[in-house]
Amino acid sequence: MTQSRRSFLQNAGLAASGVLLSSYLPACKATAASKSVNENFGLQLYTLRDDLPKDPKGVLTQVASFGYKQIESFEGAKGIFWGMSNTEFKKLMDDLGMTIVSSHCDINKDFERKAAEASAIGMKYLLAPYFGPQKSIDDFKRYADTLNKRGEVCKKAGIRFGYHNHDYGFKPVDGQLPQDVLMQNTDKDLVDFEMDMYWVVTAGQNPSDWYRKYPGRFKLCHVKDRQKGVPLTEKKNVSVVLGTGSIDFPSHLKIGVANGLKYFIVEQEAYEGTTPLAATKDDATYMKNIKISA
Repeated sequence: MTQSRRSFLQNAGLAASGVLLSSYLPACKATAASKSVNENFGLQLYTLRDDLPKDPKGVLTQVASFGYKQIESFEGAKGIFWGMSNTEFKKLMDDLGMTIVSSHCDINKDFERKAAEASAIGMKYLLAPYFGPQKSIDDFKRYADTLNKRGEVCKKAGIRFGYHNHDYGFKPVDGQLPQDVLMQNTDKDLVDFEMDMYWVVTAGQNPSDWYRKYPGRFKLCHVKDRQKGVPLTEKKNVSVVLGTGSIDFPSHLKIGVANGLKYFIVEQEAYEGTTPLAATKDDATYMKNIKISA
């Protein structure tokens, strides 16, 4: 065999390998993304806001039995840790095979203490849950300054800080979208974002577009479905069991993961025809079986 023919065959083989590899890698990434979601999804405890105060340990034991591995708390009447100390709550999580990764909280009250307690048990995030519609875009710019300051507190404590959106952030104020203003006026080293996909869709926006627009900024998301066939003006009582609504989670999560999304937090706010605990179990079944295509 001549050297030129040998070289041709070697190069042809390499080219074929490259074609096969280029088609194989996306499939591998999709499989890895699916596995990440399937095995590490969490629950926002607001889903069980009526049941949890009655028996925190018993309810959380049921949550663990459904397959949830992560918890995102919120600050209720009994605090972030539901009547327990931070270390007591962590022990309960350890015993149940779960981890508390984040919590929504009042960022204007005892925030340094909250950050220190969260850091002491290995939590990743404290989150601002709601700011509300404002009269001017300058109000949102001032709030961005507040978010940066809270981010500095969290950074000193060794954790991260983030902001959770509602639909008002995607409606123009003074010719600008408040969500853009918040993201563009916060320091990426101090402030991350948690995308509530339900509220993005309710505002008439596409979650994937925002993941692409701000890569690396959305580190957490709320996986919350929206009833099919209802107008976007309907906001309350249209949250439904995952997979029965209108939101294309496999597509959006694929784009989200490709752009830095790491935490997948289930939330449901309405329960027509079911109960909060039954819905929570059905939501877990959906998350354990969701497939993200290449």
